[in-house]
Amino acid sequence: MKKHTIAIIMAACALAACGGSKAEAEAERLLERASAEFQDKQYAKALLTIDSLRHAYPDAIDARKQALKLYQDISLKQAQDDLARTDSALQAVKARYAVLKDSVEKKRASLTATEAELSELNLTRVKRDSLQVRFDTQCAKIKYIHRKQKEE
Repeated sequence: MKKHTIAIIMAACALAACGGSKAEAEAERLLERASAEFQDKQYAKALLTIDSLRHAYPDAIDARKQALKLYQDISLKQAQDDLARTDSALQAVKARYAVLKDSVEKKRASLTATEAELSELNLTRVKRDSLQVRFDTQCAKIKYIHRKQKEE
């Protein structure tokens, strides 16, 4: 009976070893797919693929380490792209706000500013402030990702 149990355990270990390399190969395939999606600028899809890899193959350590680096690269690229778009929008809104503020302040001094002009000025200021917060957040995110990449 003892020999039979040992044989079963050895067979199970052999199957587990074969399954491990198969899992590692499948994890590598997912990593390659995520990398290709990143190259095609399909960032959200690449992040989902990496998430699938992490959940489906928790023991594929090498692939997970590479996936973490790719995840950081994708997050960095997304943040940089969003920062560029936000900066463009912020500069446009700042310019618009400066023009509106000068106009409305002159009219306010002469007591001829309308409710619509005051409202537009306030809404433009809110939009400017919102974009500034988004800009600052993306800058902080980029700095954080750079710091994490240097740690590795």
